[in-house]
Amino acid sequence: MSKQTLHITNGTSLTNYLKKENYEGEMLTWHEMLCEGPTEKEIDTPTFFEKRKAFLESVYDVEYDEFKIKSEINKLNSVNDYKEVILWFEYDLFCHINLIAAISLLKQKGIRVPMFLVCSGRIENEKGLKGLAELTPKQLKEHYQNRIELTIDDVATAQKAWRIYCENDHNLLKPLITRPSNFKYLSICLKAHLKRFPDMRSGLSTLEYNILKLIKEYTIKSRRHLVGYVLHYQGYYGFGDMQIVRLIDKLEILYTETEDTLTLNRDGHLALEHQKNFRKELNCNFVFGGANKQEFQFNKKANKLIKNTVNAN
Repeated sequence: MSKQTLHITNGTSLTNYLKKENYEGEMLTWHEMLCEGPTEKEIDTPTFFEKRKAFLESVYDVEYDEFKIKSEINKLNSVNDYKEVILWFEYDLFCHINLIAAISLLKQKGIRVPMFLVCSGRIENEKGLKGLAELTPKQLKEHYQNRIELTIDDVATAQKAWRIYCENDHNLLKPLITRPSNFKYLSICLKAHLKRFPDMRSGLSTLEYNILKLIKEYTIKSRRHLVGYVLHYQGYYGFGDMQIVRLIDKLEILYTETEDTLTLNRDGHLALEHQKNFRKELNCNFVFGGANKQEFQFNKKANKLIKNTVNAN
């Protein structure tokens, strides 16, 4: 490890962990969550920051610390002064959208030095999927030692995925699902992304559908209680509390809430049984990159997005 290494981490927790374990080099913490809201192909531009600020402050009522984000990104202005860049990102959709954006930004900055990926997920002889900050120091070191150098094709795949994500036709991501690369979990994440659009039968995304299943199958005492279940059972999405709370609140027309329990109402059961489409009632006006959720539905049989007709609301 050398001070001539630039580490780009997926968040503050990992940055602090790497510092604690004395990983030498410059640390750049990626503070964005680009899996939601509008994006721009060109990152680090006034338009990009304006769009991100407007989205995050209006949807999540959080302050968008543009100075903090820019100060981290500015570390890339002299990226070729380093001998290597290490990208530390995890197995989930949240991380992978940030990962392809980070690689695209590095290319935007004219990077000419090698890029390496450290990606966690399944750990031998352990159940479930592990985030990087959840690894033991020994496991973290092994991941670092086994880091993968990204090829020209890998970088091109990431750039293409980011360009498509920032555009309107996300069906163009489908060929990348079967495209070989060193991104072990990219295929799964892209599949999961397409299923964030409303299913043609119920109007629910896969994760929304699974939230209703959890309410049906478990004794859920409150929305807060449900958040814990969703975080545990969300699979490859990697969403945080804030995002899960938004989804649960949005689905409130499909369940009944009392002081000590959440239960599905009649509409909730109809949605789970694919007997009625609730896309209009749920207001799907929400943007992923360059595609608005309300303009498409996911056809499970055809395994692709279908653009809504002009008269469909």
